[in-house]
Parts: sequence; structure tokens; C-alpha cells
Amino acid sequence: MKLLKISLLLILTLSLTSCFDDRDDNAIAASEINDFVWKGMNAWYLYKGEIPDLANDRFSSNEDYGNYLNDFSDPLDLFESVIFQRETVDRFSVIRDDYIAFEQLLAGTSKSNGLEFNLYLEPGSDTEVFGIIRLVLNNSIASNLGLQRGQVFDAVNSTPLNVNNLNELLGQDSYTLNFGTYNDNGTDTVEDDTITSTTNSQALTKETYTENPVHQTTIIDVDGENVGYLVYNGFNRNFDNQLNEAFSELQASNVQHLVLDLRYNPGGSVLTASYLGSMITGQFTGDVYSKLVYNSGLQELNSNFDFVSSFNGNTINSLNLNKVYVLTTSRSASASELVINSLSAYIDVVQIGDFTTGKTQASITIYDSPDFSSSEINPNHTYAMQPLVANSINVNDVAVPGTGLAPNITLIESPRNFGTLGDINEPLLAAAIADIQGLGRFSQQRIDFRVIQTDLNIKPLEEGMYIDTDDVILNRLNLK
Repeated sequence: MKLLKISLLLILTLSLTSCFDDRDDNAIAASEINDFVWKGMNAWYLYKGEIPDLANDRFSSNEDYGNYLNDFSDPLDLFESVIFQRETVDRFSVIRDDYIAFEQLLAGTSKSNGLEFNLYLEPGSDTEVFGIIRLVLNNSIASNLGLQRGQVFDAVNSTPLNVNNLNELLGQDSYTLNFGTYNDNGTDTVEDDTITSTTNSQALTKETYTENPVHQTTIIDVDGENVGYLVYNGFNRNFDNQLNEAFSELQASNVQHLVLDLRYNPGGSVLTASYLGSMITGQFTGDVYSKLVYNSGLQELNSNFDFVSSFNGNTINSLNLNKVYVLTTSRSASASELVINSLSAYIDVVQIGDFTTGKTQASITIYDSPDFSSSEINPNHTYAMQPLVANSINVNDVAVPGTGLAPNITLIESPRNFGTLGDINEPLLAAAIADIQGLGRFSQQRIDFRVIQTDLNIKPLEEGMYIDTDDVILNRLNLK
């Protein structure tokens, strides 16, 4: 069996290079970065079959291939040219010019002052902008300064925010936030709401920061029953033990209900997502939790992720629940959606909040190395790619729709009432508690606010779902 698996890898490698000599043997008249981009996408891209320029027989000679690569002066341009329907289908594949920094992001490390925020147009304006702090990361600059979720700001360095300057002002490593207040002026309508500036401000400076995604664990007594509330902000394998410890606390408290808050969770490790599903349940060990399906040329890599009872020698702390409440926003993506989609085939999942992002695909990091793994990386550049390589589906072969997962109870976070995470009066949590109590479900159909979409108010790995590259290339081919 091992010999067969090795042959599969050799066939894959030869299919990428049979038309062309190795670049050490034949100097192709194009950048070696472009050579890496094409060969990597040809080998792994989920939508390879939809892109004629990625076909194995696309080029008739080395010269033809070299001329093609030379048409692109920037590797980003080549990469984008082979993306399938960027606006509607593949919104997520990326190329990075510094894989070292990217690996730090995957580990949860980035420059941060500890604030996550939403930005909105001021009522009645098409240009003026205000922000509201949605999350203060634990043990960060912002938390040490006492900043709180729900605080409103309308200026930076005393300059009022607008749609033209917000990226410049908030993109700085150091700045001063100028706070304001949100006034509904005693009416139910938004049109007459106002933002009032105050004299309060706070200077902030970003520093290297590693986030523990297990943000908050709380036990709430609801009519004599224990409800577990867990805020989980990213599927980071480096913090799997901390996630399991949180479930140990929930297990020790004998929680009868769980509210899983994924409203700011953009995704992450598929493997960690399978652990989380196993922690919530426990009665399905050995059954298929989710599946990954690759392109037609890589079907031997199709794989299942099962419910498990342990990982890395640690026993999983399982709650054996048959129902779970999941809080979502439009920023809940990828591995967060995988959890909802996969669990819904086995237990009752009540989703509260907004539609999720709608990302069903997983990616790997591809390096410029002989087998695209992190071994023997080309030292001449630091480019790497994170293309979509597989579709994630549940045990019933159902994928997350591109439009996102629809909530059972629709509630959109509003600057009028952000609330405090874990407080029983916070709107999304209150809706879950009301359903637990059997008080009936209520929905907010009217949407008065929509967040301004900008790179400033998202996590560095927003909308990511990834598989460990070496696990795919080596473990799946039994070469490790």
C-alpha cells in the first residue's frame, strides 16, 4: 500500500512537469515565482477544471509555457487570472508575499491593540461614519486600558471619521480614539438618531499579540437549569487544549443547554472544528462528522473527519447534547459554518442572529517546494498561496450555501443595543434563553444597520477554513 501511495505522489508531480524540464535544468524565460504560482494552482486548485489555462495540456512546449508566464509582470496578476468567478464563487483564495508573517497569522499572532469594531454610516448621512467596539480581546492593550464592548467613537486624532478617511486614520499603528454617544432621541425610528461627540478619548498603540480564541466561558442559571455560554473566536489548533478545558468547566457544571457564540468567528482549522463537534456531543464517536472533496484529479485525497473521543492523548470533554444554540453574524464563516452544517445532521441546531458568510470550501498553504509542502522551501522568495482545494460537506453530502446559513431566529446586532457578552439581556443571548424557557421565538425582520465592509474591522484570517498542508500532502499519501 505504501508503494502505491508513493506512486500516486510521483504521478501528481510528473503531471505538473512532464511538459517542462525542472527550472534548474532549463531556464524558463519567466519569474520562478510565476512558475510556482502556475504549477501550484495546476496541482491543487479546486476549480482547476473550470480554468482552461490550468489544463495539463495547456502548453505545447517550454517556450510556449515561458511566453505565457512572461505575460505577467506581477505574480498577483497571474494568480488572479486563474481564479474561478472571483466575485461569486471563489471569493477566498489568496496569494501571500510573506509566508512567514502568514504563518504567524495562522497561529493567531498579529499586530493588534486588542480592539475589534464595527463601522456604520451615521443616520441620515452618506459619508459620515461612526464606530462601535464589538469585542475587546483578553489581556490586550485595550482590555488593560479598560475599554468596553459597546463604546461608540466618531473621530480619530480629533478628525471626524468619514468614508474617505477611515482606512487611513484607523489603519495606523498608533492613534487616539475620540468617543461619542449614540442617541435614539426617544423614538423607534433610526432616521432621527444622532451621534454626539464627547471629550473622552483614548490613545492606543498596536503591539504583537497572540489571541486565545476561547474568549469567555460562563454558566447561567435559567429556571434551575445550567446553561453554558461559550464565546469562541477562531479555530486555532494551538489552543485546542484551552477549548477542551472550557468544555471541562461546562461538563463539571452539568450544563443542560449550550449557547455557542460564533458571531465573530471567521473559521480556521477543519480538524479543530471536528473536535468542537465532538465536545458538544460525545454520543457519535466514530461516525462521520464532515467530509472534504477535492478536484477530479485529486480524488484519492477525499477524506472524512469523524467524531472522536480524544486528540493528542487528551480525552475530549463531551457534553452529550442533543441540541445546541449557535449565535451568528455575517462574519461567522467557514469552519464556524462547518460546525453548524455538520452538527445539524445529527442534533437540533438553533441558529440565532444573521446569515453566515457562505463559505463551504477549505484551503491549504502551498509553498514553493518540490512537493508544495513546508519542507525544502525555495529560499529565493517568500511567496505562498492559500487557494481553495476542497469542498466541505456534511455526512449527508450537504454543503453550506454560497448565500450563507439562514438563522432560525433573525436578530441583527444594532448600535442601539449591543449589550454585554454573557449578559442575559444581550439580545442574541436573550433570544436563546427565551427559547430554552419556552417563551416563544421572536425575530427582528427589519434591518436598520449594515456594517461598512472594510479590511479594518475584520480579523487577519477572516473567512478562513484551512487544512494542515503537510497533513494533506504527507499523511493522506502515507508518506510521513
